Amino acid sequence: MKRSHLSRRTLLRGTGAAVALPLLDAMIPAMTASAATAAAPSRLKRIGYIYIPMGYNPAEWTPEGETLDELPSSLSPLEEVKDHLTVISNTDLQNAYPGSHATSNSAFLSAARAKRTESSDYYNGTTVDQVAARKIGATTQLPSLELSMDLLSTVGQCDNGYACVYQNSLSWASPTQPLPSEAHPRIVFESLFGEGGTPEQRRAAMQKRASLLDSINLEIKRIKNRVGASDRNKIDGYLESIREVERRIQLAEQNSHENPLPDLDRPVGVPTAYADHAKLMFDLQLLAFQGDITRVVSFQLAREASTRTYPEIGVPDPHHPVTHHGRDPEKLAKVAKINQFHVSLFADFLKRMNEVPEGDGTLLDHSLYMYGSGMGDPDAHDHSNLPILVAGGAAENMRGNRHLRFKDPEPLSNLHLTLLNKVGVPLESFADSTGTVEDLFDPVTL
Repeated sequence: MKRSHLSRRTLLRGTGAAVALPLLDAMIPAMTASAATAAAPSRLKRIGYIYIPMGYNPAEWTPEGETLDELPSSLSPLEEVKDHLTVISNTDLQNAYPGSHATSNSAFLSAARAKRTESSDYYNGTTVDQVAARKIGATTQLPSLELSMDLLSTVGQCDNGYACVYQNSLSWASPTQPLPSEAHPRIVFESLFGEGGTPEQRRAAMQKRASLLDSINLEIKRIKNRVGASDRNKIDGYLESIREVERRIQLAEQNSHENPLPDLDRPVGVPTAYADHAKLMFDLQLLAFQGDITRVVSFQLAREASTRTYPEIGVPDPHHPVTHHGRDPEKLAKVAKINQFHVSLFADFLKRMNEVPEGDGTLLDHSLYMYGSGMGDPDAHDHSNLPILVAGGAAENMRGNRHLRFKDPEPLSNLHLTLLNKVGVPLESFADSTGTVEDLFDPVTL
């Protein structure tokens, strides 16, 4: 039982860099009654939210029964992780009406009614991720991480009299404080591992060193000499993941220099392929969670009213016009393909999380993710029967491989309240909630 104990806050420090370590056995105090309990004292300590725009094609998304034995086409990429997944049908966002793209985005995490304004007197509601960040993010390097895929800074009016901020910002620290999201992977990487300063200063500093990890090699050796073989393997795997992210960012930056895009406002270092960019942003989330740099993430996979095209999956049409399908079978099939493509990126991320051991399970077991949209039928711009998935949560006995279909419309805020309570943020209500979703989790037995 004699061993060297490391603080959970141990950092590898080098020249202008500090790298957090994943949870190691050596961080569990020796002589504790239960190492497994010490490894994950709050069971679930991370929560993430993934937003997809412009609803879905329910015919190719909604499972027929109460289990996920046969996944419909849009959810088929989740086959390998369906035991960690619950599909939820018949939730709504009443405060998102009258239906619009702006309110779909603004209400998804706030369940609040956005003030209709084209000016800077916007008003929404504090989003659920920021409620979580105040509690479980208070002791981490970053209380929360806000990510997106679109490098946009549009202002003014964007949708039926609603200010652009409602579509640009998924997270709100208060009803009057929207949080900007970051789509540039290098800037995100440097916010996690760099020495700070402006984005320009961080990029300049990054170029001075070949790799973030080169300057902390002595620290790595020192720490590895203090821990056991299992911990050394964890450290090696985590640092190799960091190197791989670095390599991909540098490659994307090099490609951007050698093959400049006509869009001169697009920063270098962003992969030109949508899937490559999204996977990189997901990898950064995984690193941030694994290193306990943050415990709360929001990620906008695409912006409402996006005209992005997806020729790589056979949909060369702009996304937004396709969603106004008018029951056209061809357009509905294209909506389902886009849904499936977005889900495939999320599925790959869940598989990665489930491969990272932590405590008495995996990183996925000790995390919760909610994936979905604030819009149901995009042709009608409605906010009922939303496409919602919840993944992870095994440490709190979340019941996977199931389809939970509410008989009557259930406020999405009830799900938000339930997930908050499960990650250690006890509240009696959130926004327009009427209760919690008790069927989502089995009772925990100690």
